[in-house]
Amino acid sequence: MENNTAKSELENKARSWLIERGVTLDDIADLVYYLQNKYHEDLTLEECKYHVDRVLSKREIQNAILTGIQLDVLAEQKKLEEPLQHTIEIDESLYGVDEIIAFSIVNVYGSIGFTNYGYIDKQKPGILKKLNDKSTGQCHTFLDDIVGAIAAAASSRLAHSSINDKDID
Repeated sequence: MENNTAKSELENKARSWLIERGVTLDDIADLVYYLQNKYHEDLTLEECKYHVDRVLSKREIQNAILTGIQLDVLAEQKKLEEPLQHTIEIDESLYGVDEIIAFSIVNVYGSIGFTNYGYIDKQKPGILKKLNDKSTGQCHTFLDDIVGAIAAAASSRLAHSSINDKDID
C-alpha cells in the first residue's frame, strides 16, 4: 500500500513532464491567484500552490497531463498521421479534444471549475500566454488547456475549502 505522503511513479512523471515543458507549480499557482484573489482577502501564493499540489495528486489529473503532453510532443516530432498531425500542430479551433481533456480535469472539483476554466482560457494570463505563443516552435495544443484546467480545478478546490477543512478530497 502506498504511503499518502509518497508520490507515485505516475505522479512524479506527470510533475516532471510539466517542468520539462516549461510549467512550474508556481506558474499554475499564479493562475489560481489570478482567479481567486478578489474572493479571498488574505489569499497567498503559498495557499494557491497548496491547492495546485493537491490537484496534481489525483490520478485522473496525472493521466490527463501525460496523455496531453505526449500528443503535443508527438505533434512536434511530426509523428502523428494526417489529418491529425496538422490539426494538433496548428491547434485547430474546431478540434475540441484538447478542451475535453481539460473538462475531465475541472470536473473532478465540481461545476465552478467549468466557469473558472472558461474564463482563464479566454483571458490567457501568465504562463497560458506563453504556452499559446506559436512562434516558439513548440506545440502546446493540449498543455495550455491542461494547465488552465489544473488552475481552474485548484481554484474550485480553494473555493470549496475553508480554514478548518483544507483537505476536501
